[in-house]
Amino acid sequence: MLSRQNKKYLNYGLKLTIVGLAFWFIYEKVSNQQNLREFKKLITGIDSTEIYWAIGIVVFLMFLNWFFEVVKWHYLVREVEAISLWKAVKSVFCGLTWAIFTPNRIGEYGGRVLFLQPSHRARGAVLMGVGLFAQLVLTSLFGAIAIAWFVSSFLDTPTAVKFGVWLLAFIYGLAFVFLYFNVHWVDYMVGKVRWLKKIQPFFDVLRAVSLRQLAVVLFISFTRFIIFTSQYIILMVVMLPQLPVFPMVMMIFILFFVQSALPTLDIFDFSVRSFVASNLYAYITTQELAVMAIVSFIWFVNLILPAIIGSVFVWNVNYFGDTDS
Repeated sequence: MLSRQNKKYLNYGLKLTIVGLAFWFIYEKVSNQQNLREFKKLITGIDSTEIYWAIGIVVFLMFLNWFFEVVKWHYLVREVEAISLWKAVKSVFCGLTWAIFTPNRIGEYGGRVLFLQPSHRARGAVLMGVGLFAQLVLTSLFGAIAIAWFVSSFLDTPTAVKFGVWLLAFIYGLAFVFLYFNVHWVDYMVGKVRWLKKIQPFFDVLRAVSLRQLAVVLFISFTRFIIFTSQYIILMVVMLPQLPVFPMVMMIFILFFVQSALPTLDIFDFSVRSFVASNLYAYITTQELAVMAIVSFIWFVNLILPAIIGSVFVWNVNYFGDTDS
């Protein structure tokens, strides 16, 4: 057993390690990010008032986006522990700092639930999964439809194939919606797997989540989906005014879909997004470099800035006791 004093030193050491890792990852990638430098070059040729307004709105939408994630988390976690809205803010941003250097954002779970009492953390992680699944439902639904549109619009395929793709897209998207509103099945399935039976009690919390609550969470997730779609639209309309709006939006949906389907580190996420975006938008514009610059800037605003903010709240967690620092 560690003494109280040793726990205190280890606690501070862990906090320093987490913040240090986060800033090291951020520095390494941002300092070598050519697309961000390209974005800076691109905006020099645009009316300064217009571009600064656009950037200001995009940054504001970032805060609005994460505010709705805070509201969603606060709403979900009340099933296991009543926390203040401010504690929900701290836990969400702390989770974003953890996510920046962990594969497929898995650290976001740990960073967020550590603000709950130890006995509530496992169930809190399960409920957080419900919120993330709601976001995935929308990404999958709109992404599948956008892919079907892409195949019909840009690929030379027989009518029967196009019809089949559209049919598969709707089945795929609706399957996610159906599974989401029956999320309590996860509890049943975990109970049927022998080596998961020990953690099955933590999934019991899914039985208490009503259809109304799931609908509210999905609505909040939809609001977030609209917000981060709007960020792309705003910058693209200002920097690439020649782009047709409807194809632009559909390409954004495909970008979200592909990015959510590929496991990666948040810090490397810009590479995935930039590569996919440049190849997709090549079908509707020759300004692939500008597209990559826009995508990288939004990656910086939506993930890097919140991770930097969250590093402040990393210090508010006691990793070897309760939630008080």
